[in-house]
Amino acid sequence: MQSIRYFLLICLLMAGASAHAQDVQWNKAGDAFYLENDGNIVSIRLPSKEQSTLITASALRPPGTNRRLDIKNYQFSPDEKQALIFTNAKRVWRYETRGDYWHLDIASGQLRQLGKGLPASSLMFAKFSPDGKKAAYVSGHNIYAEDLDTGKIEQLTQDGDRRLINGTFDWVYEEEFGCRDGFRWSPDSRSIAYWQIDARQIRDFLMINNTDSIYSFNVPVEYPKVGESPSPCKVGVVSLASKKTTWMQVPGDPRQHYIPRMEWVPGKQELIIQQLNRKQNSSKIMLLQPATGTAKTIKSETDDAWIDVKSYWDDGDITGWDWLETNKAFVWVSEKDGWRHLYRISADGSKETLLTPGNMDVIRIARIDEAGGKIYFLASPDNATQQYLYQAPLSGGPATRVTPVGQPGTHDYNIAPGGKFALHSFNSHRQHPDQEIVTLPAHQGLSDKDFSSASKPVPGRGHALRFFQVTTADNVTLDGWMQLPSNFDSTKKYPVVFYVYGEPASCTVKDSWGNGVNPLYAGNMAADGYIYISLDNRGTPAPKGRTWRKSIYGKVGILNARDQAMAATEILKWNYVDKERVAVWGWSGGGSMTLNLLCQYPEIYKTGISIAAVTNQLTYDNIYQERYMGLPQEDRAAFIAGSPITYVKNLRGKLLYIHGTGDDNVHYQNAEMLINELVKHKKMFRLMSYPNRSHGIYEGEGTSEHLSATYTEFLRENCPPGAR
Repeated sequence: MQSIRYFLLICLLMAGASAHAQDVQWNKAGDAFYLENDGNIVSIRLPSKEQSTLITASALRPPGTNRRLDIKNYQFSPDEKQALIFTNAKRVWRYETRGDYWHLDIASGQLRQLGKGLPASSLMFAKFSPDGKKAAYVSGHNIYAEDLDTGKIEQLTQDGDRRLINGTFDWVYEEEFGCRDGFRWSPDSRSIAYWQIDARQIRDFLMINNTDSIYSFNVPVEYPKVGESPSPCKVGVVSLASKKTTWMQVPGDPRQHYIPRMEWVPGKQELIIQQLNRKQNSSKIMLLQPATGTAKTIKSETDDAWIDVKSYWDDGDITGWDWLETNKAFVWVSEKDGWRHLYRISADGSKETLLTPGNMDVIRIARIDEAGGKIYFLASPDNATQQYLYQAPLSGGPATRVTPVGQPGTHDYNIAPGGKFALHSFNSHRQHPDQEIVTLPAHQGLSDKDFSSASKPVPGRGHALRFFQVTTADNVTLDGWMQLPSNFDSTKKYPVVFYVYGEPASCTVKDSWGNGVNPLYAGNMAADGYIYISLDNRGTPAPKGRTWRKSIYGKVGILNARDQAMAATEILKWNYVDKERVAVWGWSGGGSMTLNLLCQYPEIYKTGISIAAVTNQLTYDNIYQERYMGLPQEDRAAFIAGSPITYVKNLRGKLLYIHGTGDDNVHYQNAEMLINELVKHKKMFRLMSYPNRSHGIYEGEGTSEHLSATYTEFLRENCPPGAR
C-alpha cells in the first residue's frame, strides 16, 4: 500500500496523482518535499526533481527486531537532522491521534521509542522543542517532556484524568472547533503553554453496548448538550525546570467562554489567544504574560450572528498564527464588512489595514510570501461552486488571479515556504483529480500537464452532469447540480432524487469530481433512470458573502428547509420531472433536512431516507447548536420549531430511518425520540439500526454493503426508477 501511495505522489512531476494538496510535507527551505516510499522517506529537490533517500526503511527497524515501523506520520526537527515517527495509531473519536512515537537521529541511525514505560499507543501530539533537544507529548491527559539524548522522562502535569484534561481537549472542542493538539513549546524551549479542560461538571451521555457481552454495559461520553454550560477552560504555562504551572488570568467566566486558539508570539515570552463568549458572537484577541499571568485585550469584534474560528476557513486546522513584519503585525480574518476579508493588524491591535478589498470571500489563506510582498489565498468571486488561487499585496490593494484561465473547477494549493513552488491540485466535474508542481507566481508547471486542454468538453460528447441555478418564489437563487438519466428523453417523465445537507458546516454543490454519484446506491442511478439533484440553500458556507451564510441564524430547520422546498417547487415545473416520484435523502444534518422536508412539505416529497439525523435540536452539542441558534434559555421555541420531530404528525410519504446505536456525535437518542413521535401519530415507517456503529456507520464486516443494499432496495421500491 505504501509503495502505491509513493508511486502516485512521485507522478506529480510526471503523469498524475490524486493525493490531497495538504498531504505533502515541504522542507524548511521550500525547495524540496518529502514522500514515503515503502518505508523509506525520500526528498524530491526542485526544480531539478533530483531524488534522495533521507531515511531508509532499514533505519526504522526497532533494535533487536526484524519488524519495520509502519509509518502513520512523521516530522523533522527544526534543523532537519532528527525525525519523530508516529506509528501504531489508534482512533480517538474521529481521528487516529493516539499511538507510539519513535525518535531517530538521522546521522547516527539511533532509533529509540519515546515514552518507555507508558502504556502502548498512549502518546499524543509529540513534537520537538525549538532547540531540538527534547520532545513533549501527552499521555493519559498529562504532559511529559523527554530528553532526546538521555531518554529521561519528566511528567510536567500530575492531575490529568478523563475529566481533567491537560494538553488536549474534550469531545466537543475537538468536534466543533477542530482543537486536538493542546500544548505549545515556548520559543526558548524552557516552558510549555497548554490548555486544561475541566469536564468534571459535564454530564456523561451513556451509550449502551448490547452485543459485546451477555450483560450490556454503558459507554460514557462527556457531552455538553445544547443549553448546558461549557467545560471551564484554562491556559497554563509550565516550567520544565520547576514543574510548576502559572495560570493565565483570562478575564470572564470560564464556564461561559471558549478559548479555541492559543500560540506563542515568536521570539517572545508572550502568548496570544482568541476568546469567544458562549454564544460565539463576541471575539477578543488577548496578549498574555506567562511570568505574571496577566492578560490584555488588544482587539474585539462582535457579530449579530456568530464568528467563525480558523478551522472553519482553513481545512479544519485551528493551529498557527499568521505573523508579519518580524512579529510586529499579523493577518486576521473577519466578515465585519459583509465579506470574509483579510486584515493586517498591528501586534498591539492599534492599527488595521484591509488587504483584500472588494465583494469577494477569502476561502482559505494558502501562504504568506512576505519577502515577495504578497499573500496567496483561495477564492472564487464569480462562481461560488469553484475555487482558484489569488494573490494580494501585503500593503493592501486589488487581488489578482494566479490560477490560469481555462481551467474551471476546484483548485487547491500546498505552497512551499518562501512561495517559490506549490503542489497544485485540480479537479472538476469533467476533470479527474490530478496534481502538478508549479512555480509561483508564474504558475509554470514542472511537468507536461495541460489542465486547460483536459478541462474542455469533448466535441460531440455531452456531459450528463449539469450545473444550474434556480430562483425561488422568495427571490433566492440557489446553485445546484443535476445528473440526468442515461439516454435521457425530455418528452418522458423521470423520478427525481434530491441529495441534501443544507447546514452551516458544509456545501454539497461544488464543481468537483464525483458529483452526481450516489455512494449509497448499489448500481448506477443514471443508467436506472433517475434524475439526481443537489442544491445549496442559504446558510451553507458558500463564498457568497456574510448575508448568505448567516441568514440562517436562529432558523436552522426552517429557512434552509424552505429554500430547498421552494427550489424543488420550481424544479417540479420542468416537464420531464415526475411529481409523483420525488425522493430526498441525507446524512447527519442532511438527515435532519430530509425529515424536515418530508414532514414540513409532504405535498412535495413522497419518499425519504434519513441517516443519523438530529431529530431534536435540544439533543445536540452546545458549541455547534448554540453557535447557529443562540441559547435555548433565550428562545427555546426556535429550537423546537427547527426540529423534525415537531412535524412528524404531517408525514404522508414513505420513510426509511437509519442510525448507529454507538453514534457518539448524533446520539441514537434522536432515533428513539423520532420513533416515539411516529408511533404516537400512527405513522408507518421503516427502521434500520446498526449496533455499536458510529456516526459514519462503517464498522464491522459487511456493514457498508448492508447499508447500501438497504438504501437501494427502499429507494427502488418506493420511488421506482425509469422513464414513463
